[in-house]
Amino acid sequence: MSEPKPAPIEREVPKKKGPHNPNEINPKLSSDIHYWAEEFHVTGQQLHEAIRVHGTQVAKIREALKQTKH
Repeated sequence: MSEPKPAPIEREVPKKKGPHNPNEINPKLSSDIHYWAEEFHVTGQQLHEAIRVHGTQVAKIREALKQTKH
């Protein structure tokens, strides 16, 4: 008599890691820069420049980047 086969291990699909803070971008965290650059469809350099000019609040950065895409 053969032993029953173990059930296959289901692998969880890794979730996209969110930002450290949804309202503020921490320019010292590479994970934040990566997340928000992808979210805003800009490069990390473009995001750093926007942060330098407009601060770290997500709403202000979103508005500033929206203005530059027109």
